[in-house]
Amino acid sequence: MKNLIKNKNILITGGTGSFGKAFSKLILSKYYPKKLIVFSRDELKQSEMAESNFFKNKKNLRFFIGDVRDLQRLKIALREVDYVIHAAALKQVPSAEYNPIECIKTNIIGAENIINASLETGVKKIIALSTDKAVNPINLYGATKLSSDKLFQAANNLAGNLDCQFSVVRYGNVIGSRGSVLPLFLKLLQNKKTLPITHKDMTRFWIRLEDGVNFVINTLNLMEGGEIFVPKMPTIKIIDLANSLSKNVKIKFTGIRPGEKLHEVLVPADLSSQTVEYKTYFKILPSFFFQNIEKIRYIKKKFSFVKEGFEYNSKNNSHYLNINDIKKLNKHYIDSI
Repeated sequence: MKNLIKNKNILITGGTGSFGKAFSKLILSKYYPKKLIVFSRDELKQSEMAESNFFKNKKNLRFFIGDVRDLQRLKIALREVDYVIHAAALKQVPSAEYNPIECIKTNIIGAENIINASLETGVKKIIALSTDKAVNPINLYGATKLSSDKLFQAANNLAGNLDCQFSVVRYGNVIGSRGSVLPLFLKLLQNKKTLPITHKDMTRFWIRLEDGVNFVINTLNLMEGGEIFVPKMPTIKIIDLANSLSKNVKIKFTGIRPGEKLHEVLVPADLSSQTVEYKTYFKILPSFFFQNIEKIRYIKKKFSFVKEGFEYNSKNNSHYLNINDIKKLNKHYIDSI
C-alpha cells in the first residue's frame, strides 16, 4: 500500500502505552514521517521512552505533555498535524466502575475534544482505537468506548466540505500488552502460584501487538470516513493459554467477574446489514449512510455484505489456535521482552 505517512506530521495520543510505543517504533523505522508527536499526560513515561535505546536522539520525534480533556492544549498540539491516532483512554474496568465520571471525561469528552481540535486545525485523517467491550456493553468502560465510536463516526457529518476523515479501528486482546492476561500468568508462574481462570469455556480474540499496529497503519489507506474496521483474528480458549505455559499448571476457576463476558463480540448481529467482509477484515459502515435510498442501492451494488444476523464473535470464530500455536505466540512475546 501507498506510504501515506512519509514526510507527514503524525500525532498519537496515549503514545507512551503499549500500542503507542509499538506504533511509534514502527513508523519511525519504516515509514519516515516528517515529525511524530507523542501526546500524553505522564511526564515520567515520556522521559523513560525518550531515553530508551530506540527512541533516544530521534530527530523527528517530539514529546508533548497534555491531556485529551484539555481542548486548548490539543489545539496547540495539533497545529500542522496531518494524521492523528487516538489511543488514549482509561481502560481498567473496575476503576471505571468506581470512578465513572473520570472515565467519561477522558473517553467521551476527550474524544469530542480530539474531534473539535482536529476540525479546527485542519487534520486530514483521524483514527480512534476501540475495543470489543464497546459492542453490546455491560460495563461503563465499554459504554464510554461505544459513545466514543459514535462520536468519531458522526464527526464526518461535522467535517462538511473540509478534507477531514474520521474512522475507528476495533480489535480484541493484544498479546502481552499492559494489563493483558499473558504477562499476569507468566508472573504468577514465576512465583509458582495457581492461575485464576474465570470460566473453563471462556474465549478471546488474540492479536499480536505488531499486527494491530500494522492494521491501524493500513487503515489510513483504506478509510473514507465513518467506518469501523475490524481485523480478522484467531480465537484462543483461556484454559488453553494456561496449559500452553506449563505442563503441570495449577488452575483455579474463580467465576466470571462483574462486567466481564464469556465470549468477545467485535461485529454484532444487529449491524450485519451494515457490515462488509473482506479477505482479512470486516468494515462496519456508518448507519447514517442508510438514511438515503440511493446511497443504499449504491452500497449494496458495490460491496459484499455479510449474511443477515451474522455475528463475529470469539466463540463461533472459524479460526481457533491450538496449544502448539499458542506456544509459538507466547515465545514470540517472551523473546521480545
